[in-house]
Amino acid sequence: MSDYDGHIEIEANLGWVKFNSIKAKGHIWAESGSGIKAGLGITAGSGITAGSGITAGSEITAGSGITAGWGITAGSGIKAGWGITAGSEITAGLGITAGWGITAGSEITAGSGITAGSGIKAGLGITAGDGITAGLSISCKTTLSIGLRIFAGLCLWREPTKEELEIRCGKLVKGTVAFGTLVETGLVEESKTLEGKEVKVTIDGTEYTAVIKEGYKLPKSK
Repeated sequence: MSDYDGHIEIEANLGWVKFNSIKAKGHIWAESGSGIKAGLGITAGSGITAGSGITAGSEITAGSGITAGWGITAGSGIKAGWGITAGSEITAGLGITAGWGITAGSEITAGSGITAGSGIKAGLGITAGDGITAGLSISCKTTLSIGLRIFAGLCLWREPTKEELEIRCGKLVKGTVAFGTLVETGLVEESKTLEGKEVKVTIDGTEYTAVIKEGYKLPKSK
């Protein structure tokens, strides 16, 4: 294990910087083009920030926020005293907990529950093995699948607005709304061209950015 009393700063464009496990009393910061990967856990007394991805074999824990330009992946849980934000997916083998909001550019997936003091938002779907609880609204563009109950708009510092009580998704495929208002927007059935869209792909443990070529179409949903 690598323990540091202060902050850790990783220079730009180094790719994945690998550790067995890493723990800092201050902030862990990887500049643009650099990611953080640990075989075991990543822990920071303050925040964790990476220009690309953050990956740990076990838990990722931060006293303040966790932010990644790409994805955030943990073999067990992800926990932040403030918010959690990722440019692509957020994936945890166990639960995801944030003192403030949780936002992902693509999917949010947890083996157990998801809890946020503020809102939860995913560019694609949200999946949780147990329940999902948010202080404000919950939204995703495709499917919402929750093992147990769903709560939205549970903020205690003020009365939530109508919009902040919404659980908005393309389709609720599993789970029971215990508190909040379900709004299903429907799934897109027609194929759409994705030409020029950037995607993240992982090959032999290394993450790359790829651009979809002309003519590729997203398959129709079944």
